[in-house]
Amino acid sequence: MPLKPVLTLAHSPDADDVVMWWPLGDAEQGRPPAINTGKWLFQPAQIDIQEANDRAIQAADLDITAISAHAYPHVQDRYRITACGASMGEGYGPKLVCRGDDDRWQTDGAVPTLADPSAPPTIAVPGTKTTAFLVLSLLLGQRFTPRPMRFDLVAEAVRQGHADAGLLIHEAQLTFEDQGLRKLADLGHWWNRRHALPLPLGLNVVKRDLDTRFGPGSVDHLSGILAASIRHAMEHRDQSRRFLLEHPDRKPEWEDAALLDRYLRMYVSPMSLDMGTLGREALATLFREGAAAGLCPPIAAVDGVPDVAG
Repeated sequence: MPLKPVLTLAHSPDADDVVMWWPLGDAEQGRPPAINTGKWLFQPAQIDIQEANDRAIQAADLDITAISAHAYPHVQDRYRITACGASMGEGYGPKLVCRGDDDRWQTDGAVPTLADPSAPPTIAVPGTKTTAFLVLSLLLGQRFTPRPMRFDLVAEAVRQGHADAGLLIHEAQLTFEDQGLRKLADLGHWWNRRHALPLPLGLNVVKRDLDTRFGPGSVDHLSGILAASIRHAMEHRDQSRRFLLEHPDRKPEWEDAALLDRYLRMYVSPMSLDMGTLGREALATLFREGAAAGLCPPIAAVDGVPDVAG
């Protein structure tokens, strides 16, 4: 019997992405899937989200990959969004923070500002193609100097005074106060008040050429398998937690059961299984505002978001 073809699947190293895809197994490591994966096997790979964005834009060599919603207009001709696998900030999202003892910031208005407006603040950001950066640019009107760096270095850059503020994503959104930082703005909360919509943060996308390579309907079939993986992870939360704790690249934050559970319930939610009409509306709004501000190319429509199968 011929071996099944292997699809590459790249995702970020944060807990929600690891949890969503562990049921697919790991063909390279010989870990069998926990669900029926149809005619494919899967080879997952953890990469930084900005690296995933750059790779999708520049090479488009991954069959399935997480990207920031901000990056999608740049890859819309090569990738198709799946209804499942998205991270949506449902009234919460990336945090803009400064040092706890930094009294230069004024937060009495809708937009945080430095008391001395003569020079734009330097803000450490987790990449300029992240949705966090896009929404921060909308909030501040692009009146800041970004300092791009890996997402897990942002908090320390602020602590050490290498940036006036920092933009936190992933688990750091919940732990920044423990690091002596204070919140200046919650971008998901700001977005929700502005539009009464969730904030699309991360997307899962698949190569458009899969239908050519594996036959018509392959992308829709694959979307159903991916949804089944998320559903299995959500229905087997104890097993998902054990997988995280046994993961070779586990983070210290995952050892805190209450913190981990809070984070997973935020970002592995029913909208992760199917973003639905609300998610598509949120994406269309984000892309429209981003294009109007000159921050991303325009798109004709949010296409390629099939209904979740099964």
